[in-house]
Parts: sequence; C-alpha cells; structure tokens
Amino acid sequence: MKLYVSDGNPHGLKVLAAAGLWTDGVEIQRLQQEEKVVPFFSQAKLPALELTNGNYLFSANAICRYFLLAAGKDQNDLNNQWLEWEATELQPVISAALYANIVQGKKKEETLATVGKQLGHVSQSLGKKPYLTGDAVSVADIVVWGAIFPFISDVSTLSEDLSSLKNWFKKVTEMEPCQKAAESLLKGQGASVFKGYLQKMPAPVTTSAPSACNEPEAGDAPVLSISEEDIAAATEAWSRGLTNAPRPKQIQHPILPRDGEKNLLITSALPYVNNVPHLGNIIGSVLSADVYARYCRLRNWNTLYICGTDEYGTATETKAMEEGLTPQQICDKYNAVHTAIYKWFDISFDYFGRTTTPQQTTIAQDIFNRLLERDFLLKDTVEQLRCETCQRFLADRFVEGTCPFCNYEEARGDQCDKCGKLINAVELKKPQCKICKRSPVVKSSQHLFLDLPKLEERLEKWLQQSFATGDWTANARYITRSWIRDGLKPRCITRDLKWGTPVPLEGFTDKVFYVWFDAPIGYISITANYTDQWEKWWKNPKQVQLYNFMAKDNVPFHSVIFPSCLLGAEDNYTLVNHLVATEYLNYEDGKFSKSRGVGVFGDMAKDTGIPADIWRFYLLYLRPEGQDSAFSWGDLMLKNNSELLNNLGNFVNRAGMFVQKFFNGHVPKMELVAEDKRLLAQVTAELRQYNQLLEKVRIRDALRCILNISRHGNQYIQVNEPWKCIKGTPQEQTRAGTVTGLAVNMAALLSIMLKPYMPSISAVIQEQLLVPQEASVLTNYFHCILPQGHLIGTVSPLFQKLENDQIESLRKRFGGGQLNGDCTEKQVKAEPKASSPVAEPAKESAKVGDPERIKVLLQEVEKQGNHVRELKGKKAEKSLIDGEVQKLLALKKELALAEGKTPEAPAQKGKKKK
Repeated sequence: MKLYVSDGNPHGLKVLAAAGLWTDGVEIQRLQQEEKVVPFFSQAKLPALELTNGNYLFSANAICRYFLLAAGKDQNDLNNQWLEWEATELQPVISAALYANIVQGKKKEETLATVGKQLGHVSQSLGKKPYLTGDAVSVADIVVWGAIFPFISDVSTLSEDLSSLKNWFKKVTEMEPCQKAAESLLKGQGASVFKGYLQKMPAPVTTSAPSACNEPEAGDAPVLSISEEDIAAATEAWSRGLTNAPRPKQIQHPILPRDGEKNLLITSALPYVNNVPHLGNIIGSVLSADVYARYCRLRNWNTLYICGTDEYGTATETKAMEEGLTPQQICDKYNAVHTAIYKWFDISFDYFGRTTTPQQTTIAQDIFNRLLERDFLLKDTVEQLRCETCQRFLADRFVEGTCPFCNYEEARGDQCDKCGKLINAVELKKPQCKICKRSPVVKSSQHLFLDLPKLEERLEKWLQQSFATGDWTANARYITRSWIRDGLKPRCITRDLKWGTPVPLEGFTDKVFYVWFDAPIGYISITANYTDQWEKWWKNPKQVQLYNFMAKDNVPFHSVIFPSCLLGAEDNYTLVNHLVATEYLNYEDGKFSKSRGVGVFGDMAKDTGIPADIWRFYLLYLRPEGQDSAFSWGDLMLKNNSELLNNLGNFVNRAGMFVQKFFNGHVPKMELVAEDKRLLAQVTAELRQYNQLLEKVRIRDALRCILNISRHGNQYIQVNEPWKCIKGTPQEQTRAGTVTGLAVNMAALLSIMLKPYMPSISAVIQEQLLVPQEASVLTNYFHCILPQGHLIGTVSPLFQKLENDQIESLRKRFGGGQLNGDCTEKQVKAEPKASSPVAEPAKESAKVGDPERIKVLLQEVEKQGNHVRELKGKKAEKSLIDGEVQKLLALKKELALAEGKTPEAPAQKGKKKK
C-alpha cells in the first residue's frame, strides 16, 4: 500500500495518525498540492491510498476506516455515526473557521465561536468516557481529533465547560502516532503551514444544518438573514390577509389516496400489547408520528395515520402465564390500556387497531404463500433451546443469558439490548428459562427460513433508490448499511409457539410465524380492518409515500426483513420511502424499569397533575434525534417555567391582554413602519424554516422556530412599550395599536404552528383569540389573520409554574419507589417490629409433584429474590433485608418439598458457592 499526502493539507493529519496506529507496512509519499495520483483526474485529490489491487481511496475518513479494518479491528455503528457526523457537521465548520482565521485574518476568538456547538457536542458525548466510543481509542477518535487539531492545537484556553473535550483531546494528542503525524505535517510552523493550501481552495461555505448536539441552547438559534426583498414580500403577503388563503379540507372516512394530491401513509411501530409504554416508547414512535401526521393535515395533505397493538408471539404468552390469563384475555386487557394512554396523550390516529384479526391471518399467509411459490423460503433443522422442566421449546423471549458479543448479562434470546446485535438463542452464555430459571438443553426442530441472500440484489437496488429519494434518518441508514455490509443470511420465520398466525404448510402446522415476519404485516392488516379498500394504500407505490416511525432497535426489521418479504411477494406492495428512527430516551441517570418502579410510564403521567401537552412539549423538546437523551425532572421544570411560562405563554397572554385592556377586545388599526415590516420578514423566515424542517421530519428543530417567534414577539413588545404609548399622544396611541395588533396576530400564527406539538394549548389560544377557521391551513406566508376590528374572546394564562417541591416529590415517587405501591423511603425505612426467623410463605400446603404449585412457587421465589436484590441495591436497613431473606429461604424450602427434595439441599448448595 502507498499513502500519498501533501504538505500543508490538513486532511493528511488523520490519515497519518491512523497509519501510525494500525499499519506498519504502508509506504508514505509526499507530493505537491497540485500533483495528481491518477493522471486522468481533472484535479488533484489528496490524501489518497493506493491499495495492493491497484484501486484507490480518496476520502480521508475512508482511508482511516480501511487502516482500522486491515488491522483486524471491528468497527461498530457508533464509529460510523461519528465519521458521518465529522464529515457533514464538524469538518465544514472547522474548514470555514480555519479559512477565516488563516486566509482572511479574522481573530481566533471570533472564528472559535463558530465551532462552539460542535465542540460542545463532542464534550457532551464524551461525558466521563475516556474515548468517543468507549474505553479504547477508535477510528472515531482519530478522525474527530484530526479535524479539530489543525484549528485548535492547544485546548487549554477553551472554556471549562468543555473539560471532557479538553481531557480527551490532550490524551489523543499525546499518543505517539498522533504526535508524529502532527510533527511531520506542521513542521514547527503551527497552523500557518496550511495557508498555501487554503489560498488555493475556494472559500468554504457552511450550511444552516443544525448541530447534532442533543440539547441546543434556547435562544441560540442561528440568525436568519433578511434582505430588502424579503421584507417587501412579507409585507405584501401580510396585506393580502386571508382573502386567497387555502381552505381546510374536510376529512371523510375512509381516507383514501386521491389522484393528483400528496398522499401520505404514516405508521408508528406497533407497541407490544403486554408492555405499558414508558415515555421513551411514546416519543420514539407514536408521539413523533403524531406530530408529523398533524403537520401534514395542517398543510392540507391527504394523510392516513395507522397504528395498533402487536399481539402475537412469545411476549404475550409470557405475560399470560405471569397473570394467569389466556393470551387473548391479556391482549384485550392491554389493548385497552394502550388505547387509554394514547387518548390521554392526544395521539391522533386515524385508526388504532390490533394484529389478532382474520385480516392479519389472511394477508400474512398470502405473503407467505407467494414467497413459497417463488422459491424464497428454505427448510432447515435448527438447534433450539428446550426446557425439560417446562416440557417445551423455548422461543427467543423465553430465554435470557449473557450476550456472546458484549457480555451483557441480561441479553434476550433474540437480541441484546446493550449492544443491539441480533442473537441466536443457542449462542447465549449461561442461558436460563425465564419461566422456571432452569438451564435449558439444546435440541433440534425443523423450521422455515426467508432466503435473504436470494433477495439481496433486489433489496439493495430498492434501498439505493429509497435512500436517494427519501428522508431516512442517519441512524436508519447506518444500521441498514451495516446489515448489508455484513452480508445477509437466511432468517428463520417460524417459531414453536401456539399464540400466533398459523403456518399454512404441511409439516409445519404446529408452528406459528415469528413475530418479526408477522408483526410488520400488521400495518397492512390494520389498514384492512380500517377499510376494505386497503390495497389503494398498500399496493400503490406510485401514488403513496410511506413514512415509518420507530426507535432504532426496530430499524433492520423495517429496512431489510419486511421490505425483502414484500419484494419477494411480487405483488406491487408500497415500500417505505421515509424511515424515521430515534435514538433512546433514558430516565435521569439510568433506564426506565417498570419492575423496579423507575421512570414515568404512560398510565402514570396523568396522575402527576402535569397536563398532557406539557409532557408532549418536553418529550419533543428533547427528542433523541442525533444521540440518546435523558428525561430530567429538573430540566422539565426549567423548560416549563422558562420556555412555556416566561417565553411562549407570557407573549401570547400579553398580546391578548393588551387587546382586551386597551382596545375593548377589538384588534386595533395597524400602521406598519420599517421596524414592523422587518419583524414580519423575521417571522416569515422562521415560519419557512419551520416548514422546511418538518417536511424533512426534523421535529425537535422545528419546535425551536415556534419559540424563536415568541422570543421575537416578547422583545418587540418590550422595546415598543405599548402600555406606555397608550397613555401618550395620538401618534403614540396609534403606535400602541400597531404593536398590539401585530403581536396578537403573531400569537394567532403561533396557535396554528403549535397544533402538531401541543394540540390542546393550540385550541385554547384559538378559542381565546377567536381565530377564524380559514386560517388553519399553514402556508409559507404570515398573513394578517386577525384584521382591524376583529373581536377576540376572554384571555387567560396558558401555563402554570412548576414548583421545586412539587418536582422533588415526583422525582422521589418515580425514582424506584413504586414497588408494592409505595414510595422508596417507606420501603427502606419500614422495619417490622419483630420478624420471625421463618415467615410463613403460603397458607396452602405443598403437595409433592404438583406441577401447578411448583410453577407458582418458582414465580414467588423469583419475585422475592428480585425484591431482596432491590432492597440491597437501595442499601435498606439490615433488619429489613434479613427479614425478607428469611421469607425467601422459606419459599425455597417449600419449593424443595414440593419438588420432592430435602429442604436442606438449597442451603447446602448455597454454602458451596461461597
């Protein structure tokens, strides 16, 4: 291999460092900037890597990645995300800052401010980690360091807020390969060595793309440039009022695609029926999809939003066992729970259904038969885990064990929640049956497989087109590419279960379809339950645009497996055009856990006394788009009190109250001056930005545009002081009228823009201001919505302050203290006055060999064991723990008797472990 670099080219730094870290046989050649490695190129492209097969790599990041892989190192999706972020977010602003500083002579302090968000993102992502992707240096560290170093070789002057970045940067810089790379490139001249290279390059142009930072600071939005033409156009649009504004279309069910219109089919990932969704589940799929669906309706686009509960599979069988109900009873019970939760959160499904329907069976079996007829299915014998105690093959979710990839100890039999990799259950280390906690054995069973390798070519062709024309989130692209890059393998589509869609093939009728073959078909069958004309949506790819919303763990099933099934069925199915995936929302410093009572779940939110719209706003404000984010009670209070109460609510209330108090409830005459016309242009620019962002499903960023408009409004009122002008000269009174009239019109516009995010607050503002119905279609123009003489209604405050003691109470309540319906403090401090050495575990006597009693006792032992571990984790008082341990031992003793063993056996086994 030969690595070609040129002196003064800052992109050479990262490749030289990577070469020093991961290769020892690469030949380095230094060329002049204009020299061409490949003669027929129109211009020089350096750095470049000539491979042993004669091919070349010309991307610095690709070269670094190649060195890493050539050294036998593994590259995960997080590395890919960092490389993509560096190329699209970091490198453009660093290049522009370097150019401004070195070529244009701008001060370092001035140019440094332009990269503040990107540096903050790196620092925030590092947190307490030593490196970007974990405990060891990775290609991400070298690439990001190599981008920053040419501009900021000394980070000691940076703010202490960037301490994580500073520590990391110092650590990477001190690595010998990085030191050598910097010395060979800078040659003791510092950043001035890049001047010759930069002078020959066109001036970099930065885009207005937002930072990938999870939490942009409020009020830190980029200033949108306003030209005289913009001001004139905004003034003209304002003067037209609602005369020619489009009228909202009446929705008639069933909603069907219309010729010549934009037809949008929106789905959110079907929630498992047996799980009560927590806040992370809600923002990851249904709430995000709801915002987009509401926005589409606001634009008068023909929109159908479909969802429902995923009811078949192992998870349902497990829950049914736990609760002593049939699977159907579990589905009925929890479907009602889900429906109530989404109704409270004001999710605007056009139809919310379920997968346990005849339509699901008909459509799933039809797709299966079409795949079978076209030879896209294989038969094979599978090594499976079988529990001899329970006398059954264990489906994936009946097994837990240690992940073979990352050693996470609570990996499921189908996927590891920590590293995200898919797992074959027999690969798990130390597997356990989730029902009885015994170790299963490996036995054979014949199953059917989807022949993904046979479908790979047509899948890749479709993906290439969908990536090019659709709005797939970055993580969806990364995850899908990694699946394709690793090579597709046949995927099992059947399971040894009873609860599911039956397999219509002789020899397999005792099996059901695997949930990830069956569940996505639920989108189609739920639509079929909504309308018998479902094929107009699902077999109409030329007329329908399909949007899928989900969390990132669902991506491969929607981007690889489900499309492969539909492509193989060869029945003109509508495939996803836009796959929108979020990262994870965590709870405070950890994860949501229903069993441990940690975090807010959907059925608990309404009991907090905080309205649904506040929950919607906060979840959307911190929507985990570029990286994981975390719910924080303190931050919820801050955002409510600052952004909603003091910013948005304050502006809308002041604007309406001025109309009520100073003008008897009628919008006054408005005589616009230059300052007002500029404000019209600023609001129009924010409105257009809002539309552009939401059209690209950048939901969190678009919310900032609403808050920016209310900030403009507050500043406008504060500067012009209409409460003083109204008491002054006739000219000053006219000015008070203009300011008040323009402000109340901004409030009316905000009520429309808020509808996707906070539908109840939107309706309240519109009711207070009596906003006309014809204003409810959003365009790119800020029209005069409330003209002179318009009578408004009664204005009242929109939001209430959240107090610190209220928030602290909620923090304690949801911080792990919901076990047994009590708070943590009560559990830990409640000490029995006298605890008997052995508590009575049950009133009924244990019959030897009774399988039902054994199963009940196994569940009680597991439950009590978890309770003891939780008390120990909370550092409860020793006497309380001892009492609960005695209960556990008594249960184990009764279990031993029921199993026909001597009671001493468990104790002896425990002593040997010590």
